[in-house]
Amino acid sequence: MATSERDYYQTLGISRTASADEIKKAYRRLARQFHPDMHSGAKKAEMEKKFKEMNEAHEVLSDPDKRKKYDQHGAQWEQAEAYERARQAAGAQAQSQGQAHSFSGEGFSDIFENLFGGRGRSAGQQGYSSSGEDLETEVDLSLREVLNGVTKRINLMEPTPCSTCRGSGTVKNRPCPACLGSGHRMESHSIEVKIPAGVQNGTRVRVPGKGQLGINGGRRGDLYLHVTLMTDKVFRQQGSDLHATLPVWPWEAALGADVMAPTLAEPVRVKIPAGSRADSKLRLKGKGLPTAAGSHGDLFLTLHIVLPSPLTEEEQKLYEQLRHLRTGDPRAELLAAAARQG
Repeated sequence: MATSERDYYQTLGISRTASADEIKKAYRRLARQFHPDMHSGAKKAEMEKKFKEMNEAHEVLSDPDKRKKYDQHGAQWEQAEAYERARQAAGAQAQSQGQAHSFSGEGFSDIFENLFGGRGRSAGQQGYSSSGEDLETEVDLSLREVLNGVTKRINLMEPTPCSTCRGSGTVKNRPCPACLGSGHRMESHSIEVKIPAGVQNGTRVRVPGKGQLGINGGRRGDLYLHVTLMTDKVFRQQGSDLHATLPVWPWEAALGADVMAPTLAEPVRVKIPAGSRADSKLRLKGKGLPTAAGSHGDLFLTLHIVLPSPLTEEEQKLYEQLRHLRTGDPRAELLAAAARQG
């Protein structure tokens, strides 16, 4: 399955003019960094994916012939190579049968069908046809985009007719030197994709008919988006629920208060119960992310008591009065428990 805009040079962190020695050194350096055996837990799965991508990039760029084809056709170099082999085989058969040497138009389609037994022929079509390849790419979403859904512009690589041979694959009855006989070159284009609200981290979203074009009228492939949720500075996502820290003054926690609290939409007013302790939680029902069932998760606010700093002279006097009014040691229970364990 093809990957959109897969850049092997970027994967290895090298320039397109890198020498064979530079490619080897970059691969060895990254192999030590990303080897799955050097990691554990969730990180291990991530490293396995990166290690696979790195090996794939090294396999192509370390081979001069494969690298040349990759530089010309991008990630679809293997498809272009297979198409070129089919053209050459068709040309050899045509020559042996005394047919014309042109590999374009109906002549090539007929030969292609003879070679492959008519596979891919669809009703009402002439010649070989096949579905286009699926494309895969990654898309990063913010939590607010997940809340409401979003339309994203996605950049993809797609084959377009070669301008040198005008898509025929041949120049003067020989394979086109610009596209190696494939009849196309890889070019970038962008599309707009609507992503629904409520997608989860790691979700694979299918966009029908947005993959590569089919051959000879074949069905267009699909586009698959791998969703990654970006880290938010305020909210932490856990499934469809959200978590955030809510700072409060000591007197707000002690006496209770109505304060404004953030949500992914507009701020809302919440009530701090009198006598609230640090790290206690407030639950705002339905203020989380959309769920698959059509409802919403919750938002949990963890109270964090903050002290004014620096203290004004008046605040200093008030805290002094409070110290004299409050008796007892808040650490007494802790000290007693530690003594019992000793």
